[in-house]
Amino acid sequence: MAVFVGTMLISSIAATKGVGLFDGRLVTDGAFFLFPLSYVIGDVISEVYGFKAMRRTIWTGFGVMILASLVFTATIALPPLDGYENQAALEAVVGAVPQLVVASLAGYLVGEFSNSYVLVKMKERTGEGRLWARLLGSTVVGEFFDTLVFCAIAASVVGVETWGQFVSFVVVGFLWKTLVEVVVMPATYFVVARLKRAEPSYGESLAAH
Repeated sequence: MAVFVGTMLISSIAATKGVGLFDGRLVTDGAFFLFPLSYVIGDVISEVYGFKAMRRTIWTGFGVMILASLVFTATIALPPLDGYENQAALEAVVGAVPQLVVASLAGYLVGEFSNSYVLVKMKERTGEGRLWARLLGSTVVGEFFDTLVFCAIAASVVGVETWGQFVSFVVVGFLWKTLVEVVVMPATYFVVARLKRAEPSYGESLAAH
């Protein structure tokens, strides 16, 4: 949970920078290489501990990100000390965080809940087998909705100005996150197996409460 929440919080700051790869032909943001980790962790929590545990994790992240946004807003509003020369830079970076937090939270809630829900429902149908299908299927659904919602709200912050850039922003984000999920799937299998052996009854205990 700590790593999941930390990933979301760091991503909300890193995403304030719009990134143009290959001379601007591929549009993304500064959090593109970190954010997919949240889905990998979300898959592990959902698979081992169940939807209720993932829901608690999501709401915890929700609260921490709102707190961060409020703190940044209050910090900007505080009068700067004479000689402090970074007020404008601070406003330019963390001043955009509240909008990105809204974008992240909206995408995060839609994406993570749909990701976790699809994974758990697929598990009910397939049992313990075909983990790869659950991980990939849930990620495709979750990443698509997350990316679409986030990009729609955050586009103006990262500097997206045209429909072409917006489409690139969405497509690059979606394909990249899905690719990361596939690449790290062996590691996800390993972690899930280790946790299930270490805490075989934890998921059932959560489900009962």
